[in-house]
Amino acid sequence: MNSYHSLIRHDGNTQLFHAVEMSILSQSNDLPFHIHAEGVRGTGKTSIMRAARSLLPPILRIKGCIYNCHPDAPHCPEHSQLSAGEVEAVGVEYVPRPFLEISHSAKIGTVVGSIDIGKLTDKNTPVAAILPGTIPQAHRGIIFIDEINRLADTSPELADVLLDVMGSKPGRIQIEETGLPMIKMPVSVSVWAASNPDEDPGSLAHIRKQLSDRFDATVAMECPRDYEAVYEILDQAIDTRNQLVQHIEVPNIFTTGNLNRLEVQPLVKRLLASIYVDFELESLRAINSLQLAAALSALLTGKQNISITDLMRVVPLVLAHRVDQSTITNILKYLEAIDSGAGTNVNQAEEGDLSLVNKSGYLVSNTPWWKRWLDAIRDCLQATNCHNSARLSDANNQRGGSGNSVLSSQTTVKAPAKRARSIYQLPDDQLITVEEKK
Repeated sequence: MNSYHSLIRHDGNTQLFHAVEMSILSQSNDLPFHIHAEGVRGTGKTSIMRAARSLLPPILRIKGCIYNCHPDAPHCPEHSQLSAGEVEAVGVEYVPRPFLEISHSAKIGTVVGSIDIGKLTDKNTPVAAILPGTIPQAHRGIIFIDEINRLADTSPELADVLLDVMGSKPGRIQIEETGLPMIKMPVSVSVWAASNPDEDPGSLAHIRKQLSDRFDATVAMECPRDYEAVYEILDQAIDTRNQLVQHIEVPNIFTTGNLNRLEVQPLVKRLLASIYVDFELESLRAINSLQLAAALSALLTGKQNISITDLMRVVPLVLAHRVDQSTITNILKYLEAIDSGAGTNVNQAEEGDLSLVNKSGYLVSNTPWWKRWLDAIRDCLQATNCHNSARLSDANNQRGGSGNSVLSSQTTVKAPAKRARSIYQLPDDQLITVEEKK
């Protein structure tokens, strides 16, 4: 498999690279960010996601803990009651961040947890104990599910488990076995998934809309349409075993980008609230994911605050599986109109700067978004007309024209002398005219 940085980027997969890096950065901040890539077969969805495993920074855990307990916040049955001194006595260790996969043949016991047969059948000291499944073992890491639309269709019980894991941040897991006490614990994992909506059973949003809504971002993967990109992909595929791949050196942004240090300005929150209310979004997860995605996008570019550009970049990712394309287009136009109207970064405005807020349309009010949008266009047209009038007046003066010229900006426009009448009130001789023959 090629390394992550050697994979060819093109217009069809750039958004997935961006979403993957946002998710890694978020998980490094102990906050899951779930992503879903949809596209026809052969577009490289799984290749990109699996290659990103090499980017994951390690985690510090209690030594030997299969649940990956954080030393400062142990959560598993074995370590949750330990004091700081007892944790120190056990010791800590750095291990690779988990990257585990759930296959279509997986059973509930292997995904959630079941009786540890090894301990139960031990000849010397048999004991009934729980063996954690894939999800508990992936705590603080990534779970990858290929063809998740098929999994949701054929294994609804596994889809129900994912609903609990992804329903909150962190999620939760519940392990139940006959004769043993039930185990409940939090689990913080980012779920990455891929699917081909063109094949049976279809799009995940049509199969399990509730599960689809759990994903913070959905990326539409497309085939490359650039000749040079296809050439590079073909060139890379030729005898890769004998080629030395030159890795791109990049800063370790996943350990330096801190969400706690990023400030979300009140005006940005008002703008997000306006999008949610005015465009009638159904799920509150959509607006929460939009704020998180914009924050992650800002951190990836080295910024410490969110701009409208960050919002515009993540709107298609966050809303693609939640609303239709026309709504996304209108939201982007709305943000673009506000951005051009403000002429400045939203974070430069103070809390009480209502002049900028009103001028740019940030203020959440009873006025519908479309009316604020039309008002912004009207203001823009008025400014353009004034500019054109001034130019025409200058041109008229340069010609030596008088104030009565049609080019003069002093031209007075008067209303008609009488109110216009309805066509139904006009007499017949005014409705139809006949030319007289000469």
